[in-house]
Amino acid sequence: MGRVWKCSGLRWTSGGPVLVWDGGRRSGLSWGKRVAFAVPEGAVRRCVGARGNACPVAAGVPGRSRGARCEECARLDRAHSVAADTLADDPRPYRVYLAWFGPGLVKVGITAVERGPVRLLEQGAVCYTWLGAGPLMAARRTEELLRAALRVPDRIPYADKRAVRAALPGTAAERAAEVEELHARAVALGGWPESLSRKPCRVVDHVERFGLLTPAAAAAAGEVVELVPGGAVSGELVAAAGPDLHLAVGGRHGVVVLDTRLMSGWEVVPRASDSGEPGELGLPVREFAREPDGLF
Repeated sequence: MGRVWKCSGLRWTSGGPVLVWDGGRRSGLSWGKRVAFAVPEGAVRRCVGARGNACPVAAGVPGRSRGARCEECARLDRAHSVAADTLADDPRPYRVYLAWFGPGLVKVGITAVERGPVRLLEQGAVCYTWLGAGPLMAARRTEELLRAALRVPDRIPYADKRAVRAALPGTAAERAAEVEELHARAVALGGWPESLSRKPCRVVDHVERFGLLTPAAAAAAGEVVELVPGGAVSGELVAAAGPDLHLAVGGRHGVVVLDTRLMSGWEVVPRASDSGEPGELGLPVREFAREPDGLF
Protein backbone atom coordinates (compact mmCIF):
# COMPACT_ATOMS: atom_id res chain seq x y z
CA MET A 1 0.00 0.00 0.00
CA GLY A 2 1.27 3.50 -0.84
CA ARG A 3 1.49 6.46 1.46
CA VAL A 4 -1.86 7.34 3.07
CA TRP A 5 -3.19 10.89 3.10
CA LYS A 6 -5.89 12.44 5.30
CA CYS A 7 -8.14 15.02 3.69
CA SER A 8 -8.88 18.24 5.60
CA GLY A 9 -11.55 19.36 3.15
CA LEU A 10 -12.08 21.47 0.06
CA ARG A 11 -11.04 25.14 0.07
CA TRP A 12 -11.86 27.85 -2.45
CA THR A 13 -9.03 30.15 -3.52
CA SER A 14 -8.60 32.83 -6.18
CA GLY A 15 -7.24 30.07 -8.42
CA GLY A 16 -10.20 27.72 -7.89
CA PRO A 17 -11.01 24.74 -5.65
CA VAL A 18 -8.19 23.04 -3.72
CA LEU A 19 -8.18 19.79 -1.74
CA VAL A 20 -6.27 20.28 1.53
CA TRP A 21 -4.50 17.38 3.24
CA ASP A 22 -3.12 16.99 6.78
CA GLY A 23 0.45 18.27 6.89
CA GLY A 24 -0.27 21.22 4.60
CA ARG A 25 -0.17 19.49 1.22
CA ARG A 26 -2.61 20.94 -1.32
CA SER A 27 -4.02 19.54 -4.54
CA GLY A 28 -5.24 22.22 -6.94
CA LEU A 29 -8.26 21.17 -9.02
CA SER A 30 -9.14 22.20 -12.55
CA TRP A 31 -11.71 21.02 -15.09
CA GLY A 32 -10.59 17.82 -16.74
CA LYS A 33 -8.28 16.82 -13.89
CA ARG A 34 -8.69 13.23 -12.70
CA VAL A 35 -9.54 12.71 -9.03
CA ALA A 36 -8.54 9.17 -8.01
CA PHE A 37 -8.12 7.58 -4.59
CA ALA A 38 -8.91 4.41 -2.63
CA VAL A 39 -9.85 3.72 1.00
CA PRO A 40 -7.64 0.92 2.42
CA GLU A 41 -9.26 -2.29 3.58
CA GLY A 42 -9.84 -2.19 7.34
CA ALA A 43 -9.62 1.63 7.53
CA VAL A 44 -11.68 3.42 10.20
CA ARG A 45 -12.96 6.97 9.93
CA ARG A 46 -11.73 9.04 12.87
CA CYS A 47 -13.00 12.30 14.39
CA VAL A 48 -11.19 15.36 12.98
CA GLY A 49 -11.26 17.23 16.30
CA ALA A 50 -12.34 20.82 16.95
CA ARG A 51 -10.88 24.30 16.50
CA GLY A 52 -7.55 22.97 15.26
CA ASN A 53 -7.13 20.47 18.12
CA ALA A 54 -7.09 16.71 17.65
CA CYS A 55 -9.85 14.59 19.16
CA PRO A 56 -8.42 13.39 22.51
CA VAL A 57 -9.80 9.86 22.03
CA ALA A 58 -9.55 9.59 18.22
CA ALA A 59 -13.20 8.55 18.24
CA GLY A 60 -14.67 6.66 15.32
CA VAL A 61 -17.37 8.54 13.37
CA PRO A 62 -20.09 7.34 10.97
CA GLY A 63 -19.26 7.24 7.27
CA ARG A 64 -22.28 9.40 6.35
CA SER A 65 -21.49 12.21 8.78
CA ARG A 66 -20.71 15.48 6.96
CA GLY A 67 -19.03 16.99 10.03
CA ALA A 68 -16.68 14.05 10.74
CA ARG A 69 -16.73 14.94 14.45
CA CYS A 70 -17.69 12.97 17.53
CA GLU A 71 -20.43 14.42 19.72
CA GLU A 72 -18.06 16.18 22.13
CA CYS A 73 -15.86 17.74 19.42
CA ALA A 74 -18.94 18.85 17.47
CA ARG A 75 -20.23 20.60 20.60
CA LEU A 76 -16.90 22.37 21.16
CA ASP A 77 -16.65 23.42 17.52
CA ARG A 78 -20.13 24.91 17.42
CA ALA A 79 -19.70 26.66 20.78
CA HIS A 80 -17.01 28.87 19.19
CA SER A 81 -18.79 29.61 15.92
CA VAL A 82 -20.52 32.79 14.80
CA ALA A 83 -23.62 30.72 14.03
CA ALA A 84 -23.98 29.83 17.71
CA ASP A 85 -24.36 33.50 18.76
CA THR A 86 -21.57 33.12 21.35
CA LEU A 87 -19.18 35.71 19.85
CA ALA A 88 -21.06 38.92 20.61
CA ASP A 89 -17.79 40.75 21.33
CA ASP A 90 -16.20 39.93 17.96
CA PRO A 91 -14.82 43.33 16.81
CA ARG A 92 -14.63 42.44 13.12
CA PRO A 93 -17.09 44.00 10.65
CA TYR A 94 -19.58 41.66 9.00
CA ARG A 95 -21.59 41.67 5.79
CA VAL A 96 -25.19 40.56 5.32
CA TYR A 97 -25.90 38.84 2.00
CA LEU A 98 -28.58 37.22 -0.13
CA ALA A 99 -27.46 33.95 -1.78
CA TRP A 100 -29.32 32.18 -4.61
CA PHE A 101 -28.88 28.47 -5.33
CA GLY A 102 -31.62 27.93 -7.90
CA PRO A 103 -35.26 28.86 -8.55
CA GLY A 104 -36.99 29.39 -5.20
CA LEU A 105 -33.84 28.66 -3.19
CA VAL A 106 -32.64 31.92 -1.61
CA LYS A 107 -31.15 32.42 1.84
CA VAL A 108 -29.94 35.33 3.94
CA GLY A 109 -26.69 35.08 5.87
CA ILE A 110 -23.70 36.90 7.32
CA THR A 111 -19.94 36.59 6.84
CA ALA A 112 -16.90 38.47 8.09
CA VAL A 113 -15.84 41.26 5.70
CA GLU A 114 -12.25 39.98 5.77
CA ARG A 115 -13.37 36.68 4.20
CA GLY A 116 -14.63 38.35 1.03
CA PRO A 117 -16.75 36.00 -1.13
CA VAL A 118 -15.22 32.77 0.26
CA ARG A 119 -18.27 31.93 2.38
CA LEU A 120 -20.50 32.14 -0.70
CA LEU A 121 -18.18 29.83 -2.67
CA GLU A 122 -18.07 27.38 0.25
CA GLN A 123 -21.87 27.22 0.30
CA GLY A 124 -22.14 26.70 -3.45
CA ALA A 125 -24.08 29.95 -4.01
CA VAL A 126 -24.82 30.22 -7.73
CA CYS A 127 -25.13 34.00 -7.37
CA TYR A 128 -25.34 36.53 -4.54
CA THR A 129 -25.38 40.19 -3.57
CA TRP A 130 -24.35 42.06 -0.44
CA LEU A 131 -27.14 43.75 1.53
CA GLY A 132 -25.22 45.66 4.18
CA ALA A 133 -22.17 45.82 6.45
CA GLY A 134 -21.56 46.66 10.10
CA PRO A 135 -20.81 45.20 13.56
CA LEU A 136 -21.57 41.54 14.19
CA MET A 137 -24.67 41.98 16.35
CA ALA A 138 -26.14 44.56 13.97
CA ALA A 139 -25.55 42.13 11.09
CA ARG A 140 -27.17 39.34 13.11
CA ARG A 141 -30.24 41.46 13.91
CA THR A 142 -30.56 42.43 10.25
CA GLU A 143 -30.32 38.78 9.22
CA GLU A 144 -33.20 37.92 11.56
CA LEU A 145 -35.27 40.90 10.37
CA LEU A 146 -34.89 39.93 6.72
CA ARG A 147 -35.44 36.24 7.34
CA ALA A 148 -38.83 36.99 8.89
CA ALA A 149 -39.89 39.81 6.55
CA LEU A 150 -38.82 38.19 3.28
CA ARG A 151 -39.69 34.66 4.42
CA VAL A 152 -36.32 33.26 3.38
CA PRO A 153 -34.29 30.80 5.49
CA ASP A 154 -30.79 31.22 6.88
CA ARG A 155 -29.92 27.63 5.91
CA ILE A 156 -30.64 25.46 2.86
CA PRO A 157 -29.77 21.73 2.85
CA TYR A 158 -27.06 20.74 0.37
CA ALA A 159 -29.36 18.03 -1.00
CA ASP A 160 -31.77 20.75 -2.14
CA LYS A 161 -28.94 22.73 -3.75
CA ARG A 162 -27.75 19.68 -5.70
CA ALA A 163 -31.26 18.86 -6.88
CA VAL A 164 -31.66 22.15 -8.81
CA ARG A 165 -28.21 22.44 -10.40
CA ALA A 166 -29.22 20.44 -13.47
CA ALA A 167 -31.93 22.95 -14.38
CA LEU A 168 -30.45 26.40 -13.75
CA PRO A 169 -31.62 29.29 -15.96
CA GLY A 170 -29.29 29.80 -18.89
CA THR A 171 -28.52 33.51 -18.53
CA ALA A 172 -27.01 35.57 -15.73
CA ALA A 173 -29.93 38.01 -15.94
CA GLU A 174 -32.44 35.21 -15.32
CA ARG A 175 -30.41 33.90 -12.41
CA ALA A 176 -30.14 37.38 -10.87
CA ALA A 177 -33.83 38.29 -11.13
CA GLU A 178 -34.98 36.73 -7.86
CA VAL A 179 -32.05 38.20 -5.92
CA GLU A 180 -32.68 41.67 -7.35
CA GLU A 181 -36.36 41.54 -6.42
CA LEU A 182 -35.61 40.44 -2.83
CA HIS A 183 -32.84 43.04 -2.47
CA ALA A 184 -35.29 45.82 -3.43
CA ARG A 185 -37.80 44.57 -0.85
CA ALA A 186 -35.10 44.26 1.81
CA VAL A 187 -33.70 47.78 1.54
CA ALA A 188 -37.23 49.22 1.59
CA LEU A 189 -37.92 47.71 5.00
CA GLY A 190 -37.78 49.74 8.18
CA GLY A 191 -36.13 48.54 11.37
CA TRP A 192 -32.56 48.16 10.12
CA PRO A 193 -29.94 48.84 12.85
CA GLU A 194 -28.44 52.31 12.46
CA SER A 195 -24.90 50.92 12.68
CA LEU A 196 -25.38 48.76 9.59
CA SER A 197 -24.87 50.47 6.21
CA ARG A 198 -26.98 49.28 3.30
CA LYS A 199 -25.26 48.19 0.08
CA PRO A 200 -26.49 48.54 -3.52
CA CYS A 201 -27.55 45.44 -5.45
CA ARG A 202 -24.60 44.10 -7.43
CA VAL A 203 -25.22 40.46 -8.25
CA VAL A 204 -22.12 38.25 -8.61
CA ASP A 205 -22.63 35.07 -10.66
CA HIS A 206 -20.57 31.92 -9.96
CA VAL A 207 -21.87 29.66 -12.73
CA GLU A 208 -18.72 29.88 -14.87
CA ARG A 209 -16.47 29.59 -11.83
CA PHE A 210 -18.31 26.43 -10.77
CA GLY A 211 -18.51 25.04 -14.32
CA LEU A 212 -22.20 24.31 -13.90
CA LEU A 213 -23.51 25.07 -17.39
CA THR A 214 -21.59 22.29 -19.12
CA PRO A 215 -23.67 19.31 -20.32
CA ALA A 216 -21.57 16.98 -18.14
CA ALA A 217 -22.28 18.96 -14.96
CA ALA A 218 -26.02 19.00 -15.70
CA ALA A 219 -25.98 15.23 -16.30
CA ALA A 220 -25.08 14.26 -12.72
CA ALA A 221 -27.09 11.13 -11.95
CA GLY A 222 -26.52 10.77 -8.22
CA GLU A 223 -24.37 11.46 -5.18
CA VAL A 224 -21.87 9.40 -3.21
CA VAL A 225 -23.43 8.78 0.22
CA GLU A 226 -20.31 7.61 2.07
CA LEU A 227 -16.78 6.28 1.74
CA VAL A 228 -16.23 2.67 2.77
CA PRO A 229 -13.15 0.52 3.47
CA GLY A 230 -11.96 -1.05 0.23
CA GLY A 231 -13.88 1.49 -1.86
CA ALA A 232 -12.36 3.60 -4.62
CA VAL A 233 -13.21 6.37 -7.06
CA SER A 234 -11.55 7.63 -10.21
CA GLY A 235 -13.20 10.30 -12.33
CA GLU A 236 -12.66 13.44 -14.37
CA LEU A 237 -13.61 16.68 -12.66
CA VAL A 238 -16.31 18.43 -14.71
CA ALA A 239 -17.62 20.93 -12.14
CA ALA A 240 -17.36 21.94 -8.49
CA ALA A 241 -19.67 23.94 -6.21
CA GLY A 242 -19.32 24.44 -2.48
CA PRO A 243 -17.88 21.20 -1.07
CA ASP A 244 -19.10 19.16 -4.05
CA LEU A 245 -17.01 17.69 -6.87
CA HIS A 246 -18.89 16.59 -10.01
CA LEU A 247 -16.92 13.61 -11.33
CA ALA A 248 -17.36 11.79 -14.64
CA VAL A 249 -16.84 8.17 -13.59
CA GLY A 250 -18.37 6.46 -16.63
CA GLY A 251 -20.38 3.25 -16.52
CA ARG A 252 -24.02 3.30 -15.53
CA HIS A 253 -23.55 6.30 -13.21
CA GLY A 254 -21.95 8.63 -15.75
CA VAL A 255 -21.42 11.72 -13.57
CA VAL A 256 -21.76 11.66 -9.78
CA VAL A 257 -21.41 14.28 -7.05
CA LEU A 258 -18.85 13.67 -4.29
CA ASP A 259 -19.29 15.82 -1.18
CA THR A 260 -15.68 16.25 -0.03
CA ARG A 261 -16.84 16.58 3.59
CA LEU A 262 -17.37 12.81 3.44
CA MET A 263 -13.59 12.43 2.89
CA SER A 264 -12.56 14.13 6.15
CA GLY A 265 -11.42 11.69 8.83
CA TRP A 266 -10.52 8.91 6.39
CA GLU A 267 -7.04 7.83 5.40
CA VAL A 268 -6.98 7.40 1.63
CA VAL A 269 -4.38 6.26 -0.87
CA PRO A 270 -3.97 8.47 -3.97
CA ARG A 271 -4.06 6.46 -7.17
CA ALA A 272 -1.92 7.29 -10.19
CA SER A 273 -4.09 7.48 -13.27
CA ASP A 274 -3.99 8.32 -16.94
CA SER A 275 -6.48 10.93 -18.12
CA GLY A 276 -7.41 8.63 -20.98
CA GLU A 277 -8.40 5.65 -18.85
CA PRO A 278 -12.03 4.89 -17.96
CA GLY A 279 -13.47 6.02 -14.64
CA GLU A 280 -14.19 3.87 -11.63
CA LEU A 281 -16.65 3.99 -8.75
CA GLY A 282 -16.70 1.53 -5.88
CA LEU A 283 -18.69 3.59 -3.36
CA PRO A 284 -22.40 3.65 -2.44
CA VAL A 285 -24.43 6.08 -4.58
CA ARG A 286 -27.91 7.56 -4.14
CA GLU A 287 -29.50 8.35 -7.48
CA PHE A 288 -31.19 11.72 -7.95
CA ALA A 289 -34.94 11.70 -8.45
CA ARG A 290 -35.84 12.58 -12.04
CA GLU A 291 -39.04 14.11 -13.34
CA PRO A 292 -40.92 11.72 -15.67
CA ASP A 293 -40.59 12.47 -19.38
CA GLY A 294 -44.36 12.32 -19.93
CA LEU A 295 -47.68 11.22 -18.55
CA PHE A 296 -47.31 7.59 -19.71
